[in-house]
Amino acid sequence: MTKKRVWELDALRGLCIIGMIVVHLFYDIGAFTDKGIDLPKWFYLIKNYGHILFVLISGICATLTTHSTLKRGLVVFGCGLLVSYVTMFMEYVIGGFSGLHIWFGILHMLGLCMLLYPVFRKLPFWALALFGAAFIALGYWMDTLTVPVDYLFPLGLRSGTFYVGSDYFAIFPGFGWFLIGAAVGKTAYRKKESLLPKVNPDFFLLRGLRFIGRHSLLIYLLHQPFLFAITFILLV
Repeated sequence: MTKKRVWELDALRGLCIIGMIVVHLFYDIGAFTDKGIDLPKWFYLIKNYGHILFVLISGICATLTTHSTLKRGLVVFGCGLLVSYVTMFMEYVIGGFSGLHIWFGILHMLGLCMLLYPVFRKLPFWALALFGAAFIALGYWMDTLTVPVDYLFPLGLRSGTFYVGSDYFAIFPGFGWFLIGAAVGKTAYRKKESLLPKVNPDFFLLRGLRFIGRHSLLIYLLHQPFLFAITFILLV
């Protein structure tokens, strides 16, 4: 029997992916061409905060499955490592892509969140929310610090002399947002059903967003090569 998905979570994840693609497209245009672009305020809103919704959704979804998130976490983290290797190859071997490499991006962070979540899975929603709020506060506090060690950046501690990459998302506050999402999953989605049952999820716009959301990992891995190609073909 096919598991029934909560359609609005897929749709919201799809919306996040579209926002990410738009941000990366503008980045590519600015980085690899001489085209000057006046970026609107909403661009910076998506760029700086759009990932929070994506992580919250991932936390919610972690509560909707009866299976361990360990396997999924390993897959996502492995994809993050693949992105690291590809971007390092482009920057250091091919050349011409200064600052492109990704040491610890959104996939690394999400993969580790999924691997860590089983430790917290059995906690009640209020405990998840408390831990989440504490980890978020810890992450923003860490961001104000400068440490003498280069390689603590996955936690959120930076030395100030080591470039952490073009796409950087630390465990703190990231795991805090993930746990907040899990708290929402254990309350608002405790029945593992849509909160919008009267909305038609097959409306063509929603259907498109749901499709993107269901295939978010694959789209994330493939979208940058496609954007690079479009940028170079049309604008360079």
